[in-house]
Amino acid sequence: MKIKICGLNITRDVQLCIDLKVNFLGFVFYEKSPRNINLKEVKYLSKFEKKDSSFVAVTVNPSNDFIKENLSENFDYIQLHGSETEERVKEIKNMGFKVIKTIKVKYERDIDRYKQFNNADRILFDTPGMEKSLQFPKSLISKLPKGEKYALAGSISEDNVRSISKLGVKFLDLSSSLESQVGYKDHLKIKNFIKKTNELKN
Repeated sequence: MKIKICGLNITRDVQLCIDLKVNFLGFVFYEKSPRNINLKEVKYLSKFEKKDSSFVAVTVNPSNDFIKENLSENFDYIQLHGSETEERVKEIKNMGFKVIKTIKVKYERDIDRYKQFNNADRILFDTPGMEKSLQFPKSLISKLPKGEKYALAGSISEDNVRSISKLGVKFLDLSSSLESQVGYKDHLKIKNFIKKTNELKN
């Protein structure tokens, strides 16, 4: 089971997630988000020993200038939430990043859009809400492609992770369900969730 926690605070949350062996640490670069990263804090990421964790810049249609000025030194992946094309994915990969491409799913037919992005390193299936904490339709979870390349986001929590894993999901992306208030991660919730997923592996 791969785990990504999104919307992290650089100074508060990073070391905890590394210590808990969270696979992917996501940082939001989207001005409309309550989890938006202060660009001045990005430099602090270089102080962390990532071990087996990867840093992910979560973006919406990022420009080349933005990537070069803010992301080049500290991020392993760029996550794309906008209208990016397969060609744009290729361009970003050529800049030295791995890419997570988000596919927004409302109907079953939306799932097949992932086939347009064979060059993405990971695919994230999400609800259309963009941080609105919408529940991913349970009837569609079993329709998703299987394997650790494919992640699921949408109201995943300690309470339902067991049932979701039984549907074949191997990569989970969480954000708001691990917060005590909007934009503020609850460290106890993170610890409990990781403990729960570790139990599933046994």
